[in-house]
Amino acid sequence: MPEGSDFVPVNAARLRELEAYTGSTPIPPDFDEFWAARMAEADAVPLRYEVVPAAEVDSFATCSYYDLWFSGMGGARLYAKYLRPASDGPVPLVLRFHGYPGRTRSWLENSSFAGMGFADITMDNPGQGGKSQDIGGFAGTTVSGHLIAGLDGEPAGMYYVRLHQNIRILCRIVRELDGLDLSRVCVYGDSQGGGVGLATCALNPDLITRAGILYPFLSDFREVWELGADEIAYEGLRFYSRWFDADGALADEKFAQMGYIDTLSFAHLVRCEVFFGTGLADNVCPLETQYAVYNALTCKKEHVLYPCFGHEEIQAFDDALLNFFWKEG
Repeated sequence: MPEGSDFVPVNAARLRELEAYTGSTPIPPDFDEFWAARMAEADAVPLRYEVVPAAEVDSFATCSYYDLWFSGMGGARLYAKYLRPASDGPVPLVLRFHGYPGRTRSWLENSSFAGMGFADITMDNPGQGGKSQDIGGFAGTTVSGHLIAGLDGEPAGMYYVRLHQNIRILCRIVRELDGLDLSRVCVYGDSQGGGVGLATCALNPDLITRAGILYPFLSDFREVWELGADEIAYEGLRFYSRWFDADGALADEKFAQMGYIDTLSFAHLVRCEVFFGTGLADNVCPLETQYAVYNALTCKKEHVLYPCFGHEEIQAFDDALLNFFWKEG
């Protein structure tokens, strides 16, 4: 049971409500066209990257550790950890995305995928505590975090739009790296990483074959607001309202704009198989928002529930990924 939480078991009636919930945040009518244009912009960026021995750790006979540096949107210098196990042939790959706020997990933790025989690439999100450069240029406040960065400008200028474009560039680089089996490229992410991971699946459907997603953040923003859950990771919503929209006159406009970066909006574009985990005591990413995303997925999918876990490490989910990433078909 989550320590210090006001845990209330989710009963059968509550589950039926969640299983029928489809979300409150509107999907922009031009969503697919908007993102096709953003991906075309990212595809027009010349690939400039280098793969060098990791500065922080040594490689071993069983696994090589690399720093992957590349140029992103606007010329930003971006960073990813790259681990590749020793193998006589091409190896499958996991693209891993980290939570908010923070940076990529340690080399040791990411080595778990190398132990499975998978290469691993995990990028530092710009400006979130790691090595990737955030070149800024957003219209409006960035005081309360990246959730609302760029909300006062055009949708194409929001932080998470640029992030997904940078990930598209990384996916292009993946296709050029030697020794990878591009028929087996998986995504893994929790919280922010879960939301970003699903968007990566949606925007790169011909590359990603399978995704493990745990309690995704960035989901159903309007419902977060209406539930009064705009705290912790979602606190930017409350700060923006208090500072720039005290009477709520802009709410519909701003939530409509945030629909372009909402995980719920991306769900219908996901084509790969998804293994989706939810802790039923989660008080950071409300259950409604997670179910809205899962219910909107039209791909092959499985939802695994953990009744006494909140927004925390769920070892059972991690263990289940072993078979999910390795299974045939």
